[in-house]
Amino acid sequence: MVTTRSTRRQGGAAVLGLALLAVGLAPGTAGAARQVAEGSTTATAACKISLASVTADGDHGGQDVTATSPPTATSRHTVREGVLPAGQARLSSTFVVEPDTQGNDISGRTILGDSMYDVAYETHWGGETDPVGPPRLTKVGGGWGAFTAFETSNYETYAAGRSTQYGLRRDGVLFRWTVDGKRIWHRAGSYAGFASVKTMALISKTRTYDTFLMNTRGGALYTVRIPISSPMKPVVKLVRSTTWQGFESFTAQKCGQYGVLLLGIDKDTGAGYLYAVGHANGTSTVIKGLGKVPGTFNDPVYFRWGVIPVLDPIFGE
Repeated sequence: MVTTRSTRRQGGAAVLGLALLAVGLAPGTAGAARQVAEGSTTATAACKISLASVTADGDHGGQDVTATSPPTATSRHTVREGVLPAGQARLSSTFVVEPDTQGNDISGRTILGDSMYDVAYETHWGGETDPVGPPRLTKVGGGWGAFTAFETSNYETYAAGRSTQYGLRRDGVLFRWTVDGKRIWHRAGSYAGFASVKTMALISKTRTYDTFLMNTRGGALYTVRIPISSPMKPVVKLVRSTTWQGFESFTAQKCGQYGVLLLGIDKDTGAGYLYAVGHANGTSTVIKGLGKVPGTFNDPVYFRWGVIPVLDPIFGE
């Protein structure tokens, strides 16, 4: 579980912005771009995705994908070398970037082969060699070799919060866990019926539910709302019935008050396509294709750079 220090919350927005910019991880609402308004795709303000990746060598990379017309992307740069063993990373959660006195504390979860690890390291604001040691990998447990998707939902207000983990197994069973303050995982339900799903992206995290956007091998696009109550009973709604089968990776980031910016990556071709998605409402959901993103997306694993949960809301459904 990501622990947020109370001292970092005081005046956190300004300090956090400096920290992110220092390593090239700009907040998701900077730059000239499109912003999704509720039920529309009006160009009103800036939107971008802070895209992260694991390279074949185990480095963490970063780049910004911005919803200009056509979309633009910065060149991928190395955030930290040698974070993970080369060639072993399979899946990754969103990683949280939190400012410290000299730079950023970065943490998240990664599946290496059959095992899940908590991963943490520091970067210096000036880019010089990290003075505090190598990345720290703490094994959570085994049995993850059969999972095809994983994500963490860190929901937090100044009064309360939760850390909920979701994993999709190859046989179509979606699992849920909660993680307490001592980083102990607690089983919180499972639900079968998702065997046709290729990938998923978190588009909402609220006090009472999380929502994922999922595509299927047959080309359909669905929202899957998961109330935090027990037993686990997802609410599935069709958004589109065809044409979404080509993506093996989704990354979503808040865009406007009610929408998200969605990046779909076709790993077969290395192509990325950007979409502005209005507040999800079944087949009435407004989706505007913004076009192909320049560059080749051929890293083994893609995920998102996030900020401390209290400053990282998303409400796409």
